[in-house]
Amino acid sequence: MRKATTRKKSAATAATGTSAAKKVTAKTAATKKAAAKKTAAAKSAAKKTTAKKTTAGDTTAKKAAASKTPAKKTATKAPAKTAGTTPAKATAAPTRALKDESRTAMVRRARRMNRELAEVYPYAHPELDFRNSFELLCATVLSAQTTDLRVNQTTPALFAAYPTPEDMAAADPERLEELIRPTGFFRAKAKSLLGLSAALRDRFDGEVPGRLEDLVTLPGVGRKTANVVLGNAFGVPGITVDTHFGRLVRRFGWTEQTDPEKVEAEIAEIFPKSEWTMLSHRVVFHGRRVCHSRKPACGACPIAHDCPSYGEGELDPEKAKKLLKYEMGGQPGQRLRPPADYPGQPAPPLAGR
Repeated sequence: MRKATTRKKSAATAATGTSAAKKVTAKTAATKKAAAKKTAAAKSAAKKTTAKKTTAGDTTAKKAAASKTPAKKTATKAPAKTAGTTPAKATAAPTRALKDESRTAMVRRARRMNRELAEVYPYAHPELDFRNSFELLCATVLSAQTTDLRVNQTTPALFAAYPTPEDMAAADPERLEELIRPTGFFRAKAKSLLGLSAALRDRFDGEVPGRLEDLVTLPGVGRKTANVVLGNAFGVPGITVDTHFGRLVRRFGWTEQTDPEKVEAEIAEIFPKSEWTMLSHRVVFHGRRVCHSRKPACGACPIAHDCPSYGEGELDPEKAKKLLKYEMGGQPGQRLRPPADYPGQPAPPLAGR
């Protein structure tokens, strides 16, 4: 009896164990299925998210491309140069970027601009009235910190009183100061005129020397003044780096130098020597008439298409035309006795003289 009971208990225990094992196995299978479903759901969500991002990226790219396309279609070139006139319309800046411009490209552009300025200002000339090298030397010394117009209005009385270096060297300082007072800084300028006149009388037999090395030894005479005299009284090529010239060659991207002698040296390497004097006149003419310091008339500039600074000034053509000066704006020039080919009006004499 005991053996039979024991066997029944063992069978029951085995059955119970088997049932428990089956339950565990079933739970494990269910867990695995649930995990598999979660993994599949996660993968599906990830795919959808990626698809949405891709679609959004494509849409953004298409919008960006669409916004760029009209700009390309509507872009136009800057106004082209017209000899002796101003362009009718200025619509866009040049595409040239200085940072990407090679030395060779810059030299070609600079020479092209010079040729175009020569067509616009075939009558360019020194804007100081003079009849000889002595008068030009004195007038250039007087032109510091004032306009050529004011110098031209002042020198007729000065040269009537002191026509030669000998006469001026013997002048009464107070009388000389009074004659040149309208040019400003008249005491310092009178001292320079007396000194250079005495030097011409004592060291150069009363004649203005035709060498830069000699000219710069005269009181009040630097390289700028010497180059003006050499280029316009002696026909010796020279680059005149005055305020207008230095400002424009930097604006044109021909140099980054600010020291006048360094500017002169760099510009001399770009242009042939035969062009130096007239280049100086053309650039100065353009600076005084169109490319002003504070508000250049970009919309009326004949060389805007080659200027990397196009857009710094007034772009509207009609408004820009109102900024033009001297003969370009229908106004009198700076010389009382301009050259015969000058297309503008002579300047009026100083009131009361």
